[in-house]
Amino acid sequence: MSRPAVLFAIIALVPGAARAVDYPSRKPGLWELTMTMGSGRTMTSEQCTDQTTDKDMIMSAGPAQQACKRTELQKTATGFVSDATCTFGNVTRTSHTEVSGDFNSAYTVKVTSHGSSESAMPADTSMTMNAKWVGPCKADQKPGDIIMQGGMKMNVKDMQNMRAPVAPKQ
Repeated sequence: MSRPAVLFAIIALVPGAARAVDYPSRKPGLWELTMTMGSGRTMTSEQCTDQTTDKDMIMSAGPAQQACKRTELQKTATGFVSDATCTFGNVTRTSHTEVSGDFNSAYTVKVTSHGSSESAMPADTSMTMNAKWVGPCKADQKPGDIIMQGGMKMNVKDMQNMRAPVAPKQ
């Protein structure tokens, strides 16, 4: 699955404005996320979270969520199901996401996506993300930190501040 396909998969998890339910907050601390693409390729990252930043981390796609014309989230007996239709440029994809687990120790996200075979991405893609709570955040981490495979570190709050509009000088 290409980088754009991963973005589409992640967008499917982003809360939409017309939702009847919201995801619960995850247990504060360090979460390890392992994404397995349909091809078998895996990527692992860590997220340091607390109650305040957890919702920001889910919403971190920011302007990208505006690309989704339809996002529906429903509570199920085992978790949540979300369906979304998102358009980036001239590429439209539909995705189906199933989330299960307890958000205190482990949860799983399964995403299937379909779009035009005319794009650079395959028409059908899939991704499974397994998340597990590994304990308190490390000493050099702060809530909102996302540590990508390879060690690149970014913080959701810092990214939001970079996107924040600057008030005109008076």
